[in-house]
Order: sequence, then C-alpha cells, then structure tokens
Amino acid sequence: MSSSVRRRARGFSLVELLVSVLVGMLAIVFATRLFVSSEQNKAAAVGGSDAVQNGMLAMFSISNDASQAGWGLNDTLLSGCDTSFSDTAGFALPVVTRGAVATTPLAPVIIESGGSASDRITLMAGSAMSGVGSERLRDNYGGANTINVATNQPFGYLQGTVVVVAPEPAGGKCALAQLSATPPGFTLTFDAGAAFRFNRAALGNAYSAGQARVYNLGPIQQLAFHTWSVVNGNLMLRATDLAGAAAAPAAVADNIVAIKAQYGFDTRAGAAFDPATGMRVGAWSAAMTDADGDGVTAGAGDFQRVAAVRLAVIARAKMPEKPDPVTKQCSATTAPLTVFAGRSPATVAAAPVSVNVDTIADWKCYRYRAFETIVPIRNAAWRP
Repeated sequence: MSSSVRRRARGFSLVELLVSVLVGMLAIVFATRLFVSSEQNKAAAVGGSDAVQNGMLAMFSISNDASQAGWGLNDTLLSGCDTSFSDTAGFALPVVTRGAVATTPLAPVIIESGGSASDRITLMAGSAMSGVGSERLRDNYGGANTINVATNQPFGYLQGTVVVVAPEPAGGKCALAQLSATPPGFTLTFDAGAAFRFNRAALGNAYSAGQARVYNLGPIQQLAFHTWSVVNGNLMLRATDLAGAAAAPAAVADNIVAIKAQYGFDTRAGAAFDPATGMRVGAWSAAMTDADGDGVTAGAGDFQRVAAVRLAVIARAKMPEKPDPVTKQCSATTAPLTVFAGRSPATVAAAPVSVNVDTIADWKCYRYRAFETIVPIRNAAWRP
C-alpha cells in the first residue's frame, strides 16, 4: 500500500480530533445561548402578557364601579353628607377631614391618597329603582327605633331596604339604617338584630318634622359600597355586597402594585355651575379641594363638584428578568413610573404623579405596565 493510503487507514489525527471537539463545543455553546435567550424572551413575553391581563382586569373592575358611582346618593341633601354609619359585618366608611373635623361622608368617590404609594379608592352606589326618591319626615324623631314618614306604605320601602335620613335644609348629620319590617303604614322600623347589620338602638341624631327626608338606597344585597386597595402586590376589595369581604378584603387580581386616582372637579363659579347642563372638569387633584369656594375643604358642596375620576393601575410581570452578566444589575425598569401626565381635556392642566412602583428589593428586574382611564361620574349631573 502507498504511504497516503496507509495514512488514511489510520483514521483521524490528533489535530483533526481536537479541531472537531472544539467545533462541537462551540456549537453546543451557541445552541445553549440561543436556547437560554429564547427562554428569557419567552418568559418576558409571557410575563408581559400576564401584566396586561391582570392590569386590564383590575382597571375594568374599578372603572365599572366608578361608572355606577353616585346612584341614589346624588341629591344635594345627601351627597357629601356626614353620615352616622356602623356595620356589624365590619365595613367602615373612609374618614375625611372637613376643616378640622373628621367626617364619614356618603359620596360617589372618596380617594385616600397614598402620595407616591398606592391609593385607597372608595366608590359608593345604591340600587333602588327610584334613584333619588325620598319621603319627608312627618313627626319629630328623638331617638326611638321607628320613624314616621308622610306617605302611607311608601313604595319600595321593604324589609331589608337600606335607608338614609338626611336633614333639610342640608348642613346636619345624616344616618344610615336598615328596615327591619315592611311598613304597614306610615312607620319605618329599624330594630337592631343579627339580621340587620346596619342598625343600632337608634339613629343617633335628632330630626324635626318636615325638616328631614328619608332616602331609599335599595336592598342590602345590592348596596355597592366598595373600597379598592393594594396589599402585598394584590388588588383587594372590601365590599358591603360581597360575602366575607366587609371586614377583611378579598383578592381580585394578583401582581398589581399600585392604584392611583384623582378627582376631576367642576370649578365653574356662581351661576356658571349648572349640573343640569352637564358637568365639566376644570382641575384634577388627588386631594379634596375647596371646589365650590365656600371656604371649607371637603365640604358637601365639594363632593357635589366631582365631575369625573381619573384612574391608573400599575401591574407587574410575574417573571423577573435576568441581571446583566457583567454589572450584575437589572435594568428592566430603571425609574418610578409617572401617571396622569397627559392633559384631558386639552384645556385642563395635567397633574402628573410619580409612583414608587414596588416595595420589593429587586423591583428593577421586573417590567411594569401602567393603565389609565377617565370615568365620568354620570350620576353627579342627574340630580333633582
């Protein structure tokens, strides 16, 4: 055999074998990096999709409440009225400082601002078909468990109905209770008992005949007093009409790190303010202001000037992204998010808010999505 034939018969040389191993190792390295990169992109895409779904669910839930807010509470005697309220199931009205006095008003929306952290948003609505129908007080009330109205067997006032007694003219304290029996005549009864969670021994306030009205908010099962908040990355709901969620909030959506809200005040002065011709937003604010110019901040008139509410939800991706292999630092999110930065309407100045998106140590490794919307308080204009 020739020498060339003998060399081929001996197989690969050591150099050829090393080159083959090197090429194979490089192929494995590139394939591994491609696979890892693909998985990271997949995780980021899935995490972003989760953030979108959770954020949209949270925004839909809150904005749906806001669209109904104020139903049954839009009479000027009732909206913003400081109200005596107690609930054996554990729900509590938010406390609002009016001047230097702590009050618990009934209002379509109440925002407890968290500054750069998440807010708490309370939205209230009744369900009575009469909307803002009321009954005038016939006799003086001084502290019993019954109250007499001007109409015999008033329509819609049934056992279990939630009612609010409001002084007329406005300025005094309202009281919320629950009818313990369908009235057989002129008398509304609100006995205390386990079945009537809003009742005490008495209303707690005195009212004079002809100077108070009784409003029907509908059955207790449909009384929508809802408080939205964020706890440990979950959107939480306290509600009067959700079993088990009056005292301890129930989780609605996960990976929600903040909710923010602003009042949209109608700031027109004097006769220019006419709700019957429509409400107009003149200023945005996260806190109550003296919108009606009466010298008192968070008065009943200020709540009646709320034409819309601006909402923002910040959602977090479920999966963190890998830090930079060199710097060991994450850069998925590098700074707090800013919401409410745009003008809406175009003639109204924006009131941007910088939000500390998260409290976890590695928050920069996560991607966040901010969702915003504006919901008109449509029942604010539908008032008698």
